[in-house]
Amino acid sequence: MRKKRIVIALGHNALGTTLPKQQEAAKRTASAVAEFIAQDYQVAITHSNGPQVGMIHTAMAQLAQQFPEYTKAPMSVCSAMSQGYIGYDLQSAIRSELYGRGIVKAVSTILTQVVVDPYDEAFYRPTKLIGRILTEEEADAEEKNGNHVARVEGGFRRVVATPKPEDIVEIDAIKALLDADQVVIACGGGGIPVLMQGNRMKGASAVIEKDTAAGRLAELIEADMLIILTGVEKVCLNFGTPEEKPLDYLSIADAKRYMDEGQFEEGTMKPKIAAAIDFIGDSAVRKVLITKLDPKGIALNGVSGTMIGRSVSTYALRN
Repeated sequence: MRKKRIVIALGHNALGTTLPKQQEAAKRTASAVAEFIAQDYQVAITHSNGPQVGMIHTAMAQLAQQFPEYTKAPMSVCSAMSQGYIGYDLQSAIRSELYGRGIVKAVSTILTQVVVDPYDEAFYRPTKLIGRILTEEEADAEEKNGNHVARVEGGFRRVVATPKPEDIVEIDAIKALLDADQVVIACGGGGIPVLMQGNRMKGASAVIEKDTAAGRLAELIEADMLIILTGVEKVCLNFGTPEEKPLDYLSIADAKRYMDEGQFEEGTMKPKIAAAIDFIGDSAVRKVLITKLDPKGIALNGVSGTMIGRSVSTYALRN
C-alpha cells in the first residue's frame, strides 16, 4: 500500500528574510519535516521566495548599473536563483536532521518550471510588487522596457502578474523521487513561470503565488494532505478587528462563501483558501491544514491551526 503523501508549503515566516535567519529557520523546519518522515509519510516541500527573489533582482539590477558589461537578470532567472539557494539550505538542514535521528534518506531540490497561460487575466492586471523602491527616472526606464510600475511611498516599484499555475514541467521527476521514498523540495517560490511556445519554453515576467502552486503540486502527485504554514495560527473571520473569530474547522462551502464576502485579503490568506478549494475539489478525503510552525512541530490531530475539508465533521477532518 502506498504511503500517505503530504505537501508542506513554507511561508516566509518559516524561512526568515536574511541568509542567517533563513539558515536558522531551515533547522526548525527540518525538525517538523523529520517528524512526518519518522511517521512514515512521503513529503514534498514548497516554499516562498518573496524577500529572496526581491534581493536577487535588486542585486542584479544594481550590478548592471555599475558594470555595463553585465545585463539585468529577468524574473525567471532570479526565481531560479532563489530556488537554488533556498533549496540548498533546506535540503542540508533536513538531511542533517534525518541523519541525527538515524534515518538515511535522500533529500533533493528540483529546479521547477511551472507552465502559465499567456492569456491569463493576471497579465492584463499585474498587482505583485517586487524589488526595491525606484526613482522616477528608473521607473520611466522600466516602463520603456515594457515593464509595469506602481507609485508607492518613497517612489515607485515594479509590478508583475500573478498567473495561475497550469502544469508543472518536472512533475514526472518529482513523482519518481517520491515513489523512491525520497524527500523532494520543488516549486520553490511558486515555480519558475514559463510560457509554452511550440516545443520551447520561455520565462514569463511574472510571479506565481506559492500557495496556488503548492495546491497544484499536491493535486498532481495525488497527495492526501496539503499543509500551508503561515504567520498566524488559524484562519480568522474579520481578521484584525474586535470581531476577529479564529476557525478550527472550515468546510469548502463555507470557504467559498467567505471568499465571496471578501473575508480573506489578496496576497495573504485569499490564495491559501483558493489553493485549499482547488486541491480538495470534490474529494471527501483530501484535507488542508493552515497553521503556524510551532517550535514543537505541527499537530495534525490536535487543535492547532484550521483544518479544511469537504465537510466540517470533526472525525472526517482530524482522522
